[in-house]
Amino acid sequence: MIDVARADVKPLTRDFATKNAGDDSRMRAASHMKGAGMKLGYFIMPVHPQGRDYRETLREDREAFILADKLGYAEAFCGEHLTDRVENIPNAMMFLASLAAETKHITLGTAVVNLPYIHPLIVASNAAMLDTLLEGRFILGIGPGILRTDAEAVEMPETDRQARYLESLDHIVALWTGEAPYNLKGRFWNISTEKTLWPEIGLGSIVKPFRKPHPRIMGTAASPDSEGIAALGRRGWLAASSNLLHANWLESHWTNYARGCAETGRAADRKNWRVGRSIFVADDDKTALRYGKTDPDSPYRFYMHQLSAKIRRARRLRCFKRDDAMTDEQVTLDYIVDELVIAGSVNRVVDQILAIHETTGGFGSLMNAGPNWNDPQLARRSIELLAEKVMPAVNKAIGEAAPAAAAE
Repeated sequence: MIDVARADVKPLTRDFATKNAGDDSRMRAASHMKGAGMKLGYFIMPVHPQGRDYRETLREDREAFILADKLGYAEAFCGEHLTDRVENIPNAMMFLASLAAETKHITLGTAVVNLPYIHPLIVASNAAMLDTLLEGRFILGIGPGILRTDAEAVEMPETDRQARYLESLDHIVALWTGEAPYNLKGRFWNISTEKTLWPEIGLGSIVKPFRKPHPRIMGTAASPDSEGIAALGRRGWLAASSNLLHANWLESHWTNYARGCAETGRAADRKNWRVGRSIFVADDDKTALRYGKTDPDSPYRFYMHQLSAKIRRARRLRCFKRDDAMTDEQVTLDYIVDELVIAGSVNRVVDQILAIHETTGGFGSLMNAGPNWNDPQLARRSIELLAEKVMPAVNKAIGEAAPAAAAE
């Protein structure tokens, strides 16, 4: 097993960021698209209050992705659920396809497609089409599905969830990399075109992805000490740590991912690791703390209320805890918002991101989880400040720290 102690990244001096965050105030995040420094991404579940006009929330979510593209965000991801009126996008790939012609640079991804609920042939062919529409600007984020109402609606027993997930994934990759006639056997799905193949007129083969041999694949993890993230490392795929995971557990995710890479002889690359956080940036701390944390109507409080309620019912509150000494009763909404939401002016947010960078040893991309736009002006401003001021200062601090660390 390789040593995953933070030998490759030395601690940073956060005072540097505070002194330099205001430099080049209109600097765009173009460096993220070129692969320099920590990349910036955007993510939505989404999480909208019940009762909002569905057309309005879809327009809002699309506007956020288009704005992120214009500002130089490297990636933007969308989740999906079939039976949730708050997390109200049932088909992430359909949502992303609506943005193909309106985005130019940003990579779009699912976070995630819940594989147990969908026939793998449908996922493979739809993803190949979307990857082609986006000319390779696509990441297929995949997951086993956790919403019990989705599972009930499609009559999927909980005991089959993980097995269906793994079988579906194997079938999807085989369809992308293999040739017709297909003859894939499984416990849940058999996929064959042997009897009806007619290659002379094109029958019996699926369309192939734009990227060869297939789109990049990413898995997400929200559990401390996740073994699922080790499995991603074994396959050499991308990994993302959830914004619902306390920062104290993040280093364990990298440890497990790196171990998985080592088990199959792969070099563990921190650029393949994405870390999700809920971040709100404002022009002043007072506004940031009110909108991001303390206001009873804060969209970040609503976001955490919705997600923590589901996690509490599933008895999986450990992800929120700073350590195992905490009891479930101590995991209140106030605690969750205080510990898991980053809110502040530019300097305050820069310092908090750099602190996470230090404790984890570094990661390739920061995925900002966007909530409902209670105040569209503040929401847009936060997305802008994160790209134009926060990330340039963060990457400048990281860049300044690297030569000093190498000289030690």
